Amino acid sequence: MTRPLDLVLVWHMHQPDYRDRASGEFREPWVYLHALKDYSDMAWHLERHEGMRAVVNFTPVLLDQLEDYAGQFASGRLADPLLGLLARRAATPLTPAERAFAIDRCFRANHVNMIRPFAAYGRLHEIFEKVDGFGAEALDWLSDGYLYDLVTWYHLAWTGETVRRESALVARLMSQGCRFTEADRLALFALVGEVVRGIVPRWRALAADGRVELSTTPHYHPIAPLLIDLAAGRETEPRAPLPAAPAYPGGRERADWQLRSAIESHARRFGEVPEGLWPAEGALSAPFLRLIGSRGLAWTATGEGVLAASLRAFAGRGLDRARDLYRPWRLPKLAPELAVFFRDDRLSDLIGFEYQRWVGPDAAANFVAELRAIAAAAPEGERPVVSVILDGENPWEYYPYNGWYFLDALYERLASDPAIRPTTYREYLARRREAASDAPPPAAFGELAGLTAGSWVYGNLATWIGSADKNRAWDLLVAAKQSYDLVAGSGRLDEAARAAAAQALGDCEGSDWFWWFGDYNPAQAVASFDRLYRAKLAHLYRILGLPVPAALDVPVSRGAGHPEAGGTMRRSASA
Repeated sequence: MTRPLDLVLVWHMHQPDYRDRASGEFREPWVYLHALKDYSDMAWHLERHEGMRAVVNFTPVLLDQLEDYAGQFASGRLADPLLGLLARRAATPLTPAERAFAIDRCFRANHVNMIRPFAAYGRLHEIFEKVDGFGAEALDWLSDGYLYDLVTWYHLAWTGETVRRESALVARLMSQGCRFTEADRLALFALVGEVVRGIVPRWRALAADGRVELSTTPHYHPIAPLLIDLAAGRETEPRAPLPAAPAYPGGRERADWQLRSAIESHARRFGEVPEGLWPAEGALSAPFLRLIGSRGLAWTATGEGVLAASLRAFAGRGLDRARDLYRPWRLPKLAPELAVFFRDDRLSDLIGFEYQRWVGPDAAANFVAELRAIAAAAPEGERPVVSVILDGENPWEYYPYNGWYFLDALYERLASDPAIRPTTYREYLARRREAASDAPPPAAFGELAGLTAGSWVYGNLATWIGSADKNRAWDLLVAAKQSYDLVAGSGRLDEAARAAAAQALGDCEGSDWFWWFGDYNPAQAVASFDRLYRAKLAHLYRILGLPVPAALDVPVSRGAGHPEAGGTMRRSASA
C-alpha cells in the first residue's frame, strides 16, 4: 500500500505595476492579457475539479491593476493603448504611430504555441517578415485591414483555452480567420472586459467555498530582506559587490509598510485577513521573518536552497531531503508562532520548465509517481507535506493548449489518488492541531536557530543585487528615499500627497525593476523596464515637489542584454 502524503500546490500570480503615472498609460498589457489567458484558465480548472485544493497567491499590485482595468472597461476610458487599438473606430485611417505600435506589439507571444497553431495568424506573420525584408518604409504597404486583423488575432491567441471552449464568439472569429470588422473587434473587446472583470469574483468564490486558500505578498513585491539590509545579499555570496550606498534608509519601516498595506488590501478585497504570506520571490531573512511573525501571520514559505544554507550555518550539516524538506519548520528565536515551509525545487521546476515538452497525461502520471516516491522515502511513521510552489501565469504559453491537458489530467489524478491529499497551508495547520485523526501523524516541526537570507532563485539574492546595473538601480532608489524622507518629514505635503508619495515609493521598491537588469534577459525587455523604472522614480520626485535628477535621464543598464537564459530564472517575454 502506498504511504500517504499531503501536497500543497501554490500558484503565485504577480505582475509589476506597468502604469506610467505621468502619462496615465499602461506601458505593457500583460496584466489584462494574463487575466484573459491564465487567471481565467487557472480558476476554471479548480472550479471543475471539486476534490482539488491549492493555495493561490495574488500580489496586491496585480490586484490594483486588475481593478484599474475593470474600471476602464466599465467607463470606456481606456488607459491601455493596445486595448484602444482593439476597440478603435475604423472611420479614420490608423496613424503612423498606431501602425508602428501594432507591428511592435502584436507578435509578442510564444510563436510555437500561440502563433503557428493558427494558420491565419501565421500568414500574418509570414506577410510581415516578407515585407519587413524590404526595410522599414515597406511596412507602409500593409493596409489598415491587415493591422486590424493582426490586433484581433493577437487577442484571440491570448484567450485562455477554457475561454475558447466556452465562447461562441471566439470560435466564430477563429473560424472566420480574416477581414474582421469593427463590430467583430468590439465584440471581442467586450468579451475581454467580461473575463477581466470576473477574475477577482471567481477567485473570491473559490476561497469562500474552501477550494483555495488565498495568500498575499508585500504590496509592491519588494525584496524585503534587501530593503531591511542591503548586506543581506552577502549572506550567501560573501564577495558580492554592493551598492555605493551603505543602506536603504528606514528599510525596516518600509518593509513593514509593504506588509501592512498587503494585509489591508487582502482584507478589503477578499473579506478576511490572509493567514499566509508568500514573500516576493520567496526572499526571506532573519529580520524579515521576525517582522512577518509580528503581524500575526500563520505561515510563510521559501525555496529549499534557503533551508540548505540555514542548516549549514545553524545546524552544521547538509540538507537531508527526505528528513528535512517535507516538514514544517519553526524558528523560535525569530518568530515562534510562524510555520515556515520550504519549496521542493525539483518538483516545482518540473511543472515550470520540463513538463511543457511532455504529453499532458504522461506528465501528470510522472508527477504522481514522483510524489509516491517521496512518500515511500519518508521517515517511518511520519506523513510528509510536499510544497510545490511556482508562477501560476508564466509557464502556460510554453505548453500546448495553455497547459489545458496537463492541468486537467494532473488535478484529476491528484484528487482521486487515495494516498495523496491535496490541501492548503491553512487546512494543513488546522489538521495538525487535531493530529490524532491522522494516520500516520504529520511530521514533527523542525527547529532552526536562525535563517540565512535567500530566495527561491538559487537560494541567494544575486538576482536583485550584486551586479553593476542592479547596484546602480539601488543607488538611485536610495537617493530617492533620502529625498522622500526630507520632504515627508518637513510637513510640506498634505495628507493626500503624503499617501501618494508613499505609494509611489512603494512602487519603486518592487523587485521586478532589479530583476530585469542583467545580461540573462532580452535587451528589448531590459530597456523597457529600465525606462519604466526611471519614469517611476521621476514621478516620485514630482510628487515631492522636487526637480527630477539628471541621473534619471541616463539608462541604468550599460550593457547589452541577450536572449533569456534557461533554468529557474527564465521569465517569459510577457513578464
